[in-house]
Formats: sequence, structure tokens, C-alpha cells
Amino acid sequence: MIFSDQVVRVKNLVLFGAGKIGRSFIGQLFSRAGFEVVFIDISQVLINELNRRREYSVIIKSDRPESVIHIRNVRGVLAEEKQKVAEEISEADIAAVSVGQKGLPEAISNLAAGLELRRKKFGNLPLDVILAENMHNADLYAGGMLKQILGPGYPVGSLVGLIETSIGKMVPIMPLEVQQKDPLLVYAEPFNTLILDKKGFRNPIPEVEGLAPKENMKAWVDRKSHIHNFGHVAAAYKGYRKYPDIRLLADLLEIRPVMEFTRAAMLQCADILLKKYPGEFTSAELTEHTDDLLTRFCNRSLGDTVFRVGCDLRRKLHRGDRVLGPLADGILLNSPVELIVETFLNGLRFGAVDEGGRQFPGDAEFSETFRNKGLEYVMYSICGLARNIDKETAGRIISAAAAGQ
Repeated sequence: MIFSDQVVRVKNLVLFGAGKIGRSFIGQLFSRAGFEVVFIDISQVLINELNRRREYSVIIKSDRPESVIHIRNVRGVLAEEKQKVAEEISEADIAAVSVGQKGLPEAISNLAAGLELRRKKFGNLPLDVILAENMHNADLYAGGMLKQILGPGYPVGSLVGLIETSIGKMVPIMPLEVQQKDPLLVYAEPFNTLILDKKGFRNPIPEVEGLAPKENMKAWVDRKSHIHNFGHVAAAYKGYRKYPDIRLLADLLEIRPVMEFTRAAMLQCADILLKKYPGEFTSAELTEHTDDLLTRFCNRSLGDTVFRVGCDLRRKLHRGDRVLGPLADGILLNSPVELIVETFLNGLRFGAVDEGGRQFPGDAEFSETFRNKGLEYVMYSICGLARNIDKETAGRIISAAAAGQ
């Protein structure tokens, strides 16, 4: 739209990461809100295709007939073209990062170069950065790296809004032949809400449908870990012990005892959240959230496997993650935790394999250590329980194991 000699510029989002979450979720939300989306990625194939076509498709997978969302007004810049990346960041209206923890250092380094150039061009013009990573305290991690790179002369706290998120969207598994035919095509479930930290913004929050800013972000990050992530492994670990040959999570959840256990265990976690964050949630809200998640877990179109949701035992059974985290909180708050304890013990015996018959790297070693060195060794030496702090947590687990769980 033109007014006399002035052109109204389309706002843009510079997004590090053209992967499945980047394309199906973050890029989709902003593109549909009228933003130009500039993807920064390490894949030459993806960048070439984005620049050639300037659009891609998202196929929505659910129990309803497939629908297609066409995402337009997109382009790409190769991450290794650092000067071009810096130029894009310097003139961005908003930025986002969705690269996974391994890719964060390079993305933040590129971001820092762009921030320096932005300050040279425009002075103290803040930039908000949505951290679309399933990572606790992603804002502190990114802020610490930026301060180290940019030095004390750059006021990171006032010029960079580091916005933590809770990513609840699940991306269906895509057949290899589909990916090879169209590298930009991506599957997605219908869920389309991005929970993010309202207090992280340094500029007005953009008017984008699907953004859900929250005041108490810590509570919502815990909701994701304690109910969503926990529910996934509760089902996988419970089901695997009795039905080790079942491959799909949706098939496990069709078995009534597995579904009933999973729901009851998730509601124990919900009770813990109610006590930990009084006034933030209601029991009805968390029950509705639990039932909605279970419906989504049962979405056969996701193709989600027992192996995927349960593997990586060193991470998922660690003190700071989805099982021992709510368990320790529950014990501290005097909440019922017996189903969470059982989930942990089930996880110790998890041995699902992928379609090639392989366990996740490290899981076989974890299981062998448990068999050879026992429960206490694994809890304290691998799972991160502290002998002086987590005595009651460990005691509950040991007692349940002795009772034959």
C-alpha cells in the first residue's frame, strides 16, 4: 500500500531454522499474519528451494480429512553467509530461533553479529527474539552467550528481548519418499498455539493469531514438562513392559489399562502444578488439558512411535526432566506420587528399538548399567539425584522397587 511517496514496508520475521517446527509452526504463524519470513538454515537444499519457489505447503494430519495450508512470502539465507545473515538481523522486525540445542551456539553467534550491525545502523533499537526451543531457561542461556560475545558495552538486557516459549506442537513422522519428493513439504497436527513469555518482549507484542503470551512463564514451561512430556513417557514405559512388540503410541493407548494409568499419572502431575503455582491454573483447566493431550496422542496420523517418545533414557529419566522433576516437586508438596514413581521404574526397563532394530545411542548402556550396578547407582550416578537433597525421592523409589513395582 502506497501513501504519496511513502511505501509501507511489510514486516518480517528472521527465523533461524527451516526445520519441521520452523516451517510448520513458527514460519506458518507469522506468514499467515502477513509477515515476510526469512529462513536462516545450514541446508543448501532447503534454502535453494525457498528462494526458487517462495512458498511451501503444510499438510494437517488428524482423524479428519487432510487439509493443506499454503505458506507464501518466504525466502532463505544460508547460515554460512554470515554477512548476509547479519544484514537480515539488522533490519528485522522480529527474530526467532528454532534450531535445537546443538545448533544454538552458531545461531546465537550469527545473531550477535546482526545485533552489532543493527546498533550501528539504528542506534538503540531493540529486537525481540522468540526462542522456540524445548529447553529450560533458554532465555538465560542465550542471554549469557550474547553477553559473552558482545561484551559489557552492549546492553543486552534492554536491546534484546529473549522470549522463552513452551512448544506443544507435535510434528507427524513423514515417509522418506515424501521428504525426498518435496523437501519443503511438512506435516503438522492441527494444534497451533505458541505459549511464550509476555515479560520477555522489548517491543509491542506482534498481532499474530496463535501467540499466547503468559505472565508466569515458568508455570507454563512446567506444565509442558510435567503433563505433556511426562504423559508421553508414562504411556510408553507402562505399555512397553507388557506389550513390547507394539510400535505405535496410538495403539498402546487403545489398551484400556495403559490409557487409564497414563491419564491417572498425568493428573497426579496436574495436582502438583496446582500446588506449586496457586492461582495460575484450575483443576478443571488441567484436567481438560490432560484429556486434550491424550486425544492428540491418539492421533494415528502422527505416526508417533513408542521408541521415539520413550528413548534417550539418560535425558528423560534425569533429575531435571519430565519424570524425576515432577516427582521431586510432588514429594516436596506432599502430593500423591505413586504413579510417577512407577513411571520412573518402568522407564528403567524400557528397551524399545527403532524400525531397524536399534536402540537409541546410550540406552543399551544405560540398561546394562542398571542391571549390573543396581538402582541406587543409576539414581545417583546417572539420573542426577543428590544424596543430601533428594533422600526422600530416592527412598520412595527404593521402597516401590522393593514392593515389586
